[in-house]
Amino acid sequence: MIKEGKDSAVKVRSIFISDIHLGTRFSKAEVLLEFMREYKCENLYLVGDIIDGWAIKRKFIWDQSHSDVIQKILRKARKKSNVYFIAGNHDEFLRPFLPLVLGDSLQIKNEAEYTDLNGRRFLVTHGDFFDSITMTKKWLAVAGDYGYDLLLHLNGFVNMIRRGMGINRYWSLSKYVKDNVKKSVSFIGDFEGILALHAKRHGFDGVICGHIHKPESKEIEGVKYLNCGDWVESCSAVIETLDGQWQVVHFQKR
Repeated sequence: MIKEGKDSAVKVRSIFISDIHLGTRFSKAEVLLEFMREYKCENLYLVGDIIDGWAIKRKFIWDQSHSDVIQKILRKARKKSNVYFIAGNHDEFLRPFLPLVLGDSLQIKNEAEYTDLNGRRFLVTHGDFFDSITMTKKWLAVAGDYGYDLLLHLNGFVNMIRRGMGINRYWSLSKYVKDNVKKSVSFIGDFEGILALHAKRHGFDGVICGHIHKPESKEIEGVKYLNCGDWVESCSAVIETLDGQWQVVHFQKR
């Protein structure tokens, strides 16, 4: 059940979002702000790559909407929503200082545990610790990040051509590559399986993650696998409703 309050906001128990990549030109911060106005929660989990430290080193791009997202998150904590910030590889500059408890309602950690209304235990982690490329070959991960940025740039060019041909529906080259190139599909499948196996071995019933920018909800070997997606292309979040149902929300700006 999703409940709407007097202010017409959708009320849910918990929201999980990841990969906002504040500090980059591709962050859909304004869309996220609208989502956060329309959805109210008791618990907000920021599942890594909220601030893109890698991109900031290359070129600092920080719009007002990026500051507004930070202010919105802090406002939620001040209003006693529980806010948990899980560090990712792009905001790994926080990791040497973790864990941090900032007031009664804001915690910054490497990972967290979450128990849903049905009593199932979930591991909440960004996921990069389970990415062998990120862990063992940092230079290759950075090169891949540049490649992803290039595909995002090409998205605009491809869609400009499509509009010139009278095709107005948006099409994502980067999503196509991720979903159809054999090595990419194989990596995603391996990543999902490794996380599910890790959660199972440690007694969890499920895992909630981000990192690969692919929103997902499915069962893997008896483990509930949930991926938040991202706020660069998918504009997606994982939510637990007030009656304990899990959903992946794909949000579009009104």
